[in-house]
Amino acid sequence: MTDWINFDISKLDEQGLVKLIMHHNEAYWKKGILEISDERYDEIIRALEKINPDHSLVIAINTPQVSSEGKVSHEKAMLSLNKAYSFEDIDSWAKKNKRSDNELYLVEPKYDGISANYANNILATRGNGEVGENISSKLPLIELETTDYSGPVDRAVRGEILIRDDDFKNLYSTINKKNGGTYKNSRNAVGGIMGLLDISDMQRQNAKLTLVDYEMISYPVKYCELEKCWAKLVEKIEKLPYPMDGIVIKLADEVYSEELGNTAHHPRGQIAFKFSGIRKESLLKEVQWSFGKNCLTPVAEIEPVELGGVTIRHASLHNAQNIIDKDIQIGDRVVIERAGDVIPYIVSAIPGEKRKNVLIDICPNCETSLVRKGPELCCPNPDCSATRLKLLTAAVKNIGIDRLGEPNIQKMMTHLEVMTLKDIFDLTLPDILKLEGFKAKSATNLLKEIAAARNVADYQVLSALNIPNVGANIAKKIMNEYTLGELRKMTDEEMENINTIGPERARALHDQLAEQNDFIDELISALQIKESKGQGGTALPTICFTGKMPEKRSFYESLAEQKGYEATSAVTKDLSLLVALDPNGGGGKLSKAEKLGIEIMALNDWLEKIKEHDIPEEVPENNIFEQGTLF
Repeated sequence: MTDWINFDISKLDEQGLVKLIMHHNEAYWKKGILEISDERYDEIIRALEKINPDHSLVIAINTPQVSSEGKVSHEKAMLSLNKAYSFEDIDSWAKKNKRSDNELYLVEPKYDGISANYANNILATRGNGEVGENISSKLPLIELETTDYSGPVDRAVRGEILIRDDDFKNLYSTINKKNGGTYKNSRNAVGGIMGLLDISDMQRQNAKLTLVDYEMISYPVKYCELEKCWAKLVEKIEKLPYPMDGIVIKLADEVYSEELGNTAHHPRGQIAFKFSGIRKESLLKEVQWSFGKNCLTPVAEIEPVELGGVTIRHASLHNAQNIIDKDIQIGDRVVIERAGDVIPYIVSAIPGEKRKNVLIDICPNCETSLVRKGPELCCPNPDCSATRLKLLTAAVKNIGIDRLGEPNIQKMMTHLEVMTLKDIFDLTLPDILKLEGFKAKSATNLLKEIAAARNVADYQVLSALNIPNVGANIAKKIMNEYTLGELRKMTDEEMENINTIGPERARALHDQLAEQNDFIDELISALQIKESKGQGGTALPTICFTGKMPEKRSFYESLAEQKGYEATSAVTKDLSLLVALDPNGGGGKLSKAEKLGIEIMALNDWLEKIKEHDIPEEVPENNIFEQGTLF
């Protein structure tokens, strides 16, 4: 008996793959049942394509069954799109059709709904590309969204019928199907409603569909900038309030695009990047709630799955509201995404047969009842040791003591009663030597780094206060305009006028500066603070680190920022310096830097160049206990 869900693609021949595809086509397109994710389905199609690229199932244009009032011939064919599953695929396609490095492309959402065309007062589905189904009877439920217009469908347009994310969340929780149940996801809802002969019950329940004009959201980008902008474009598109399964990239020059022609399946001037290239499906086994600075974060434990050459066992669930919105429970089949080098996270879930709620209401550390703050679950206990640990760890990192990690901060809190950043600056050598794992040399080195961190930029002090939504970048922008003293005297209304600061952030900033007033005074007394005001117009030299290094990359980036560099993760023509453990070790960034004529330096040489001269020399071992402290 065929297992339609838990199958191993690598063990299937062409006949087995065809059987799977036909089963899931029948389940989804005709019955409206989603048994596997899009990502899993795309894996089967790609496996068949490798064996037989001309198979009819590979090039087929699938559409859901709808309640139709007859056939409609399209004046211009509505073809499918060729698919890409990585940026390398996109780049290869673009290279083939670009006429110069300045060739302009349009990057647009690939909506996940039903393709439709409205012309001559008739709304029709894509169908087989040449002939679609007349679905004009559904127009009373549909609102058009196009450039500078939202309202009844009253003009010629080609787009996607879907349910906006906010509409599905706000409307469809109370809209019932014929059998009395509710729709599990927006795509099933669209397919179900379009298959109805009579929409009067949907009208009574105020159901709403949206026809999104394909031309409404479009981001122009030149070929020479595509690689640099790609990650930001993906991030921007994924934040749009529509169900999507990828991104469309097309030539901006429509005449040239038309000249390239079409295959029987797709136009040559467009291509679709499918999210399944960076996504895989797995089973959600358990959820652990870890502590952050201001809230608890859910972390999913999943069945191991390989994604982008890395075996993934854990994925982020972001926050409590995300779990509720996506109806994620233990036992579900979940889709994992890992775009670039970011932490894997869960995109969606297909309900399992046995499900268990993952939300908690008691703090796992101090057993205080949790509270909701916006989308987050938070422990309101100010003395919760787990929350205090995260806050102090973040403060230590922002102030520039990079070698002091969370395990040792935990030891300091437990054995030395360290509670604040000021307490860390007050530590002496005998204090450090009380901690397990510290010997004379390691204790001395840590104290040297703490001493170096006393000379600090004002924006680092501000970011170390753990004010919500005021990290290092925002703090730097604020300190470029005002001194810390000036900022502390401002009202929240005055703070709203600071560049990049809105009302919510201004209130948090004002309230926290007032609440931490005494602590800030104590902390300032232990530091030598460098003011940033007036330095905003001076461009800092940029630096990028590449390859494996003895310490975490964040350590070197923080050190670079203390020395007047701006750390970046990309090699562009504007980069000032690329640092590698071995400049001759090869790699993409090193090759690119050589081509662009960017200076490349060995890590040890760079460390020697920026070596701090005012850090006390290491105390000889035989005098270390007599010394007591380095300050």
